[in-house]
Amino acid sequence: MSSDETAETESTDFIREKVRTDNESGTFGGRVQTRFPPEPNGFLHIGHAKSIFLNFGLAKENGGTCFLRFDDTNPETEDVAFVNAIQEDLAWLGAKADGPPKFTSDYFEQLYVWAEVLIEKGLAYVDDQDAETISEQRGGFGQPGVESPFRNRSSEENLGLFRQMRDGAFDDGSRVLRAKIDMQADNMWLRDPVMYRIRNVAHHRTDDAWVLYPTYDWAHGQSDAIEGVTHSVCTLEFADHRPLYDWFLSHLDLPSDQPQQTEFARLNITHTVLSKRVLRTLVEQGHVDGWDDARMPTIRGLRRRGYPATAIESFVERIGVAKINSVVEVELLESFVRTELNRSSQRRMAVVKPLKLTITNWPEGHVVMVDAVNNPEDPDAGSRSVPFSGELWIEEDDFRLDPPPKYYRLTPGREVRLRAAFFVTATDAVLDDDGNVIEVLATYDPATEGGSSPDGRKVKSTMHWVSAPHAVDATVHLYDRLFSAEHPGASVEGAERDPLDDLNPMSRETTAAKLEPALGDVTRGEVVQFERLGYFAADLDDPTIFHRTVGLRDEWANIQKRKK
Repeated sequence: MSSDETAETESTDFIREKVRTDNESGTFGGRVQTRFPPEPNGFLHIGHAKSIFLNFGLAKENGGTCFLRFDDTNPETEDVAFVNAIQEDLAWLGAKADGPPKFTSDYFEQLYVWAEVLIEKGLAYVDDQDAETISEQRGGFGQPGVESPFRNRSSEENLGLFRQMRDGAFDDGSRVLRAKIDMQADNMWLRDPVMYRIRNVAHHRTDDAWVLYPTYDWAHGQSDAIEGVTHSVCTLEFADHRPLYDWFLSHLDLPSDQPQQTEFARLNITHTVLSKRVLRTLVEQGHVDGWDDARMPTIRGLRRRGYPATAIESFVERIGVAKINSVVEVELLESFVRTELNRSSQRRMAVVKPLKLTITNWPEGHVVMVDAVNNPEDPDAGSRSVPFSGELWIEEDDFRLDPPPKYYRLTPGREVRLRAAFFVTATDAVLDDDGNVIEVLATYDPATEGGSSPDGRKVKSTMHWVSAPHAVDATVHLYDRLFSAEHPGASVEGAERDPLDDLNPMSRETTAAKLEPALGDVTRGEVVQFERLGYFAADLDDPTIFHRTVGLRDEWANIQKRKK
């Protein structure tokens, strides 16, 4: 894992321990209610999976409930398409919410009423300054804040202005409602934060009923309270927000117990960016084909690439829930994917960079059916019949006229085994005008049917193949890291860098492949092992396209060996 693996492991269950302690002490009456609260302004990614399995898992383990709540407070960036996609992704991950989804927009009226309560108590005021001025007056760490000249307006004047804001009497950005807390507070979030802003934008659920929208910080804790959430689980960046949330809640008459917020470390993975802003830029600038591109760390992208939902869940369970930010190697995630697919996927033969192999002593037009194992890890998987003829496709890399040292595949005069079929010996090669090999000529030994020799002779290489007359044509995408740098965008000598500077221009290679006939009947999304090449997923929209999910080599195991 990362250099912080020890800290990660030691704090794996601290949230579950807290819930257990709360239940034993009778906090919340032994009740456990959590929620997964995404903003519908993008697609879910692998980082969200950690929060998903934690929140839904806590509820399930304690006989509680977990709701899906969309924090839809910013109509400028939100869309019903994201709402639908998030629900679909949760269903695919196996996260089942208790009841229909909830929306912060359902609470707009109650939030507005509570805002008026704070105004009447002298704890909120309308500020006529623009956003830039307000930001400058907040000061900074070690730098005092400056109070707004409108901070001491009377409650009556503030209430009247706030109601006019709701009625649409003012332009966008001309006024905001701010909490009146402490402009000298060490915690910057307590320096009179904005609670409401004017946005003359239609909302995907409320249409044009509102032109006044609550900020996330104002809506979040109160929405938890309205729903009866007991354990409000957030990532570490919200730790500094917690005093603000508690301040809001402490000044209101709540319908239930005050939620308790606990923060955990978000998921960070090498060679991966999980910023929605950056992911959106990748899509909008055409660096990828969309949010569901198989190179993207979105749930949709991982699904298209062939990652099983069970492998994602096992990965999240393995890394645990920590109090310290750290980075997990992407190879660990791939290791869980590989382990799951090794157990469950069928073996098939496919040639992704085809080179013709002609068996010169094969009877013309003759075809035999050879028996190939479907999955050696599963004794119940059985076998299949694969057609074998005198015209085959092999991998371009499986023949060399002038082989390098320790090269054990086909070369003139060398005998190899063709998987489940025969021993063949290369005799010659056909070259094009540029000297490139375009066809390999070979002979076969009829006595080696099934891939073994009756005289016990051994060969050093077993190669996969596809019968040319029976081959299924397909398009195959081979993937490298989307970001070449281990930590995309990491500063160099203190200088900030753009993660897009680390984009790998060779992250995808597309090739025309030849597949054995059985691969013409795969279902969309099915993952199979192309023997010797890796695991490949049939595209969700077009099953004649295959995405390489992961390779066969366990790079995670190699990383662990190097660390010892």
